[in-house]
Amino acid sequence: MSEKILRKLFLGFIHIHILHHAAKEPFYGSWMIEELKEHGYEISPGTLYPLLHSLESDQLLKMHEKVNEGKIRKYYSITPMGAEVLEDARAKAYELFKEIKE
Repeated sequence: MSEKILRKLFLGFIHIHILHHAAKEPFYGSWMIEELKEHGYEISPGTLYPLLHSLESDQLLKMHEKVNEGKIRKYYSITPMGAEVLEDARAKAYELFKEIKE
């Protein structure tokens, strides 16, 4: 039961993490899976890609295709609305962290 609850909580952190990197530079899905793994989040392509599509549908990310070594890759970057949401999320996360850090 606690694993399911933690997964729901961490999903919000993953959203923020994705927006954070999208604001820095465009990324592709398999890179994001590895990046999240470095921070302890085990996420499969079957979980990540629907999440990316959802963020794109919500107009927080935009996608463009680029040919890289003969393969077409989908790169994701942040939109102006995504940048606003990220700033709000950072502020709220910081306030929450200050309260619960003990």
